[in-house]
Amino acid sequence: MTPETNNSVSRCYIGIGSNLADPLQQVNTAIVELQQLANCQWQGVSSLYRSAPVGPAGQDDYINAVACLETRLAPETLLDALQQLENAHQRERIQRWGARTLDLDILLIADQVIDTNRLIVPHPYITQRNFVLVPLLELAGDISIGQHSLRHLLENCPSGGLQKL
Repeated sequence: MTPETNNSVSRCYIGIGSNLADPLQQVNTAIVELQQLANCQWQGVSSLYRSAPVGPAGQDDYINAVACLETRLAPETLLDALQQLENAHQRERIQRWGARTLDLDILLIADQVIDTNRLIVPHPYITQRNFVLVPLLELAGDISIGQHSLRHLLENCPSGGLQKL
């Protein structure tokens, strides 16, 4: 075991999104790349969804999905691997919630709660985004975030602007 890996395997959920440079292709390519991550075992991916953008006006719609992996990677090592994939897709971090070629967010890692300068898990906006909750419910309908089921969270989440592809 190294500082980058753990003895135990953790199930994690990764949010995938894109609204630049052929978003459908970006997301599909990212799904293939996630299946090949070292020290991770692919568990599956949700359907793809088209969603209205959150953030600055004038952005194109997003293509979103959620993937499930089992991993031995330490959380920040997983974050590093995801950011390397984003960078390979020419991800630029210019404007908060701005348009992007690829966005890979760690949504959940087992039942871990993490709050560091680099990483917050569960994802801090997970309960406010139907484009995360709907595909997550598709993959893992029986999990809860905090004390609430995904169905309960979705009932209380702003809706609209989400289309299954």
